[in-house]
Amino acid sequence: MRILLVGAGGVGDAIAKIAARRDFFEQVVVSDYDLARAERTVAWVTERHPAPSGATPRFVAAQIDASAASDVERVAREHRVTHVMNAVEPKFVPTIFAGALAAGADYLDMAMSLSHPHPERPHEQTGVKLGDEQFAAADDWQKAGRLALVGMGVEPGLSDVFARYAVDHLFREVDELGTRDGANLAVRDDAGNEIFAPSFSIWTTIEECLNPPVIWEKGRGWFTTPPFSEPETFVFPEGIGPVECVNVEHEEVLLMPRWLDAKRVTFKYGLGDEFIGVLKTLNLLGLDKTEPLRVRSANGPVMVSPRDVVAAALPDPATIGERMTGKTCAGLWVTGTGVDGAPREVYLYHVADNEWTMREYGSQCVVWQTALNPVIALELLATGVWSGTGVLGPEAFDAQPFLELMARPGAEGGYGQAWGLEERTPAATA
Repeated sequence: MRILLVGAGGVGDAIAKIAARRDFFEQVVVSDYDLARAERTVAWVTERHPAPSGATPRFVAAQIDASAASDVERVAREHRVTHVMNAVEPKFVPTIFAGALAAGADYLDMAMSLSHPHPERPHEQTGVKLGDEQFAAADDWQKAGRLALVGMGVEPGLSDVFARYAVDHLFREVDELGTRDGANLAVRDDAGNEIFAPSFSIWTTIEECLNPPVIWEKGRGWFTTPPFSEPETFVFPEGIGPVECVNVEHEEVLLMPRWLDAKRVTFKYGLGDEFIGVLKTLNLLGLDKTEPLRVRSANGPVMVSPRDVVAAALPDPATIGERMTGKTCAGLWVTGTGVDGAPREVYLYHVADNEWTMREYGSQCVVWQTALNPVIALELLATGVWSGTGVLGPEAFDAQPFLELMARPGAEGGYGQAWGLEERTPAATA
């Protein structure tokens, strides 16, 4: 397996660091528009995991323009890659997706093609949904004998693996597959004061949180609700505790119903009042928009996207790890009838502790947790445990090998990252 990693930001950097401890691939080409950033990642992994003397380097850097499918194809062909791993913002999905297919390579991403235009009225789903553009090309990938594994991060990704595992092994009938994400993370300045610093790409966060959330129900299909709707307090494990979660547009709701039988599919994110207030203010001021505006600069008028200005003004999520404390939890709350015929509720989850991820990998916990799952998926594809063609989500594959490899101790050839399963009762949520 020869991998083209597109993007050496927080998640891409963490993917390389996690993969460096594994031996299932021949080479990873770490690419970025900013070549220096790709070179920094390669230098880090090469110093800590050097190739044997005289051996072909396992990691090399390359410059790439992810906005041009032809450039993605060029770099992929130049390095004879077999798999293109997309680790940049979802606005680049169409070009990387097309470039991988043109190069005759398989493709993975952690966020799917964007929805547009967004519905303006609640309870209506019009226009193009998340991932629609990719699924529309499924026949092309099928005919080429190539696989596009979409939504293979943590959410979507691990949450979808949990869903497949629950449907196959834990439940006879599922009432709801409800992804629930929460954390107790804090970022502080040099004086110890807590500051506003999103732990993930603000560009992506704005896209997810200000679009109308999508819900799926059997017999009704997909429909939307207002942003931040249906607040609920969900109790997260391992000391995180109760967090208020709200509906957010997310890929799980568009993926799970394609392969799994459930009465309802939802996604709720623990944002907090401050974060919701900031997002509402950005929306009120029009700073969430992506269409460029003509603005003044020292070199004369330039065209700038307001959302790109917001992203440039905030700390890079890849750089805040040393200022961050706490844990983040990704998981799936499943309700329904267990295999024994009795009512059952479970929460399948994975917790990442920022202190541990910084110590082990030099990556803050949110980007590291996202990066872990595509590396496991790539290993399963490399070894033939997972295989397929067309455009598929994580639900299309057997979940058990994934979860076993994730939790198996490193000394036994695994990743040593335990996932949890909590039996729940109605009292666990409010």
